[in-house]
Amino acid sequence: MIRFALILATVAFASPALAQETKEESCGYQAQVVAAIQAARLDRVGEREVQDHIIASSPEWPEKFNNAIPLITPWVYEQKRKTIRNEDLSAAWNELCLQQ
Repeated sequence: MIRFALILATVAFASPALAQETKEESCGYQAQVVAAIQAARLDRVGEREVQDHIIASSPEWPEKFNNAIPLITPWVYEQKRKTIRNEDLSAAWNELCLQQ
């Protein structure tokens, strides 16, 4: 949990451009990034190819949120496959993000 909070804080402060949205919007976009990474993991996309894979799918979030992909990917990929299949990591991310 502490590692998750550190990653969340890193993403939140990594790009000042992310602060232009409201907290709710920013957390929502970050949660969409988490969901895309989780889907890539379920599709067995290699960890190194995740960013290219997601960007190629033309995600609907603002382009600047693509910078969060390499920061969040390791956290998603270290989760057990059972967790990836059965839990909504984006909802957990959004909830904790809103609490920050």
